[in-house]
Amino acid sequence: MSVEGNTRAIEKTVVIDFSDRMSYGAYLDLDTLLSAQKPVSTPEHHDELLFIIQHQTTELWLKLVLHETLAARAALDADDIGTALKCVARVKHIQKTLTEQWSVLATLTPTEYSQFRNFLGNSSGFQSYQYRAVEFVLGNKNAGMLKVFESDPAASEQLSTLLHEPSLYDAFWQSLARKGYDVPASALDRDVTAAYTFNEDLMPLIKFVYENHTEHWAVYEAFEEFVDLEENFQLWRFRHMRTVLRTIGMKSGTGGSSGVGFLQKALELTFFPELLAVRTDIGR
Repeated sequence: MSVEGNTRAIEKTVVIDFSDRMSYGAYLDLDTLLSAQKPVSTPEHHDELLFIIQHQTTELWLKLVLHETLAARAALDADDIGTALKCVARVKHIQKTLTEQWSVLATLTPTEYSQFRNFLGNSSGFQSYQYRAVEFVLGNKNAGMLKVFESDPAASEQLSTLLHEPSLYDAFWQSLARKGYDVPASALDRDVTAAYTFNEDLMPLIKFVYENHTEHWAVYEAFEEFVDLEENFQLWRFRHMRTVLRTIGMKSGTGGSSGVGFLQKALELTFFPELLAVRTDIGR
């Protein structure tokens, strides 16, 4: 069927009556979603809508990242490494989208942002409980962060639960131990409420897998998927820091942090330190 007059005819089979059917808008609850953008600047500044949508969409993607990482952990608890890696692969694609989003916010010039920044009060991305939840699941735990969410019981409860549960990495080593790999006790019995730190005891096993990857392909693939996950996370952090630097320079953050300096320190945090350290040892 050709297009005439630059108008595409609506096919007769297309449903157009939604008086008693579920529509696209109803399924996605668009009335709620599209009414959630509430600028607070007075008079309302044109660019505040960009700022709000940038952060709201980030929270939606973080919700999915958390959904997938928890599913990956559950799969590892069931010794299903294939399903776990499928979830991680999806997270990696989400991370790329999140990183690219910073280029949109970077169109906000310092002059434009300064015209509504003061209206934000002390609200800050630092207070994103979903971001903290993702960090906790991946092993960057910090019990002190719970104080930030004491006024939000639901967020506080979720983070407290995740604080006391094994991370994705913990679940991975537990699964390998059940599969017969010689996982050291220090990796199996560690305090899961503490931030994960480098464990020298794991290095022989990790090096063995890398040097015998053909016979241990599933574990080898998991190592590389985790490295991808960490690298993508660090790229996101870096783009965040650079976007903030571009927009507000070295000003303090609205939440009270030092701003760029505080974000730079996040680049020193790690999730899977042994998987990066082993690269120095391979081939020696």
